[in-house]
Amino acid sequence: MTILAIAAALFSGILLFLHLLSIAVAARRCRPRPLARPPRLLPAMTIVRPVCGLDNFLEETLRTSFELSYPQFELIFCVASARDPAIGVVDRLIASRPDIAARLIIGDERVSQNPKLNNCVKGWRAARYEWVVFADSNVLMPPDYLQRLLAAWQPDTGLVCSPPAGCRPVGFAANLECAFLNAYQARAQYFADWLGIGFAQGKTMMWRRADLEAAGGIRALGAEIAEDAASTKIVRTAGLRVRLTDGPFGQPLGRRTLGDVWRRQTRWGRLRRACFPLYFLPEILGGAVLPLTAAGFAAHGAGISPLSVVAGLAALWYGAEMVLVRTSGWHLTALYPLHAAIRDVLLPALWVDAWVCTDFVWRGHQMSVAADAPRAQTN
Repeated sequence: MTILAIAAALFSGILLFLHLLSIAVAARRCRPRPLARPPRLLPAMTIVRPVCGLDNFLEETLRTSFELSYPQFELIFCVASARDPAIGVVDRLIASRPDIAARLIIGDERVSQNPKLNNCVKGWRAARYEWVVFADSNVLMPPDYLQRLLAAWQPDTGLVCSPPAGCRPVGFAANLECAFLNAYQARAQYFADWLGIGFAQGKTMMWRRADLEAAGGIRALGAEIAEDAASTKIVRTAGLRVRLTDGPFGQPLGRRTLGDVWRRQTRWGRLRRACFPLYFLPEILGGAVLPLTAAGFAAHGAGISPLSVVAGLAALWYGAEMVLVRTSGWHLTALYPLHAAIRDVLLPALWVDAWVCTDFVWRGHQMSVAADAPRAQTN
């Protein structure tokens, strides 16, 4: 067995170990739990939900905002344009629950090239309470949503977040997106949290107002093209930590096209590369393509059938992922290994794309991660 074959075997073994370790960490954090028991003192909370367009399941996801089991909270829905078709959905929901303090604010204050952040500025300013949660419109909120966020807060915490868990996919492409969101991206985020280098995810972010105001207020989130990247840097600069809830909150997908999945993943990849290049660099090692290739090379050098080694390692790799998906209560089908394998084949292409390409379109807005792109605007 040559030195190269030994090195390939060692490389493959290390990646397999990290893969299995991250699965064990994520499985512990993401297993289903009973409704959270509320602490003795529950602070009043503001939930800001930016809305743009008619997403799949929009009315259902927004309705969960009104069904929280929490004594005192307010809902602020933010829409940038008075012509947005989502306004009718929001108005109906507010009218159906007059017992909930909820309001819709329309307008667009451009403090950055990030349209979502621009949409949220007015909600932050209108918030009445010290604790403010930004939650995307496509997130399902369980009744104990706010309790679970507060339960993750510790003395060294500056921000609490939660990645999304893809659910209710329709069609092949949506199942592929679930393979990206759940056993790959959510797993990686919980593993990073376990390592003490947790980072923000914009689907759900809970701030204590004083912490963000001390960093310059909501406009400070425009320092980066992605508000969650700016949030991570603000929290770390303050010597605090980003923490995750135990278990992600669901994001129902419905039907997707392969183009939808590719555009979302390239957008996220370009954003991660632009905001955290050193952390993004090792993402080329994600997925099974490189460890399986290295294992096959090592097996050939050792005189063992590469096909049998690669097949056995692939069964272990994806079998462990399926255990994570099953124990976490996430969407799982018999075709999961195929979806996950296609995801892993795409990962190197997505990594290269992130280094080569800079521009993307998000909800009709042309954006760029180029260093010389405009980052902030004022009216």
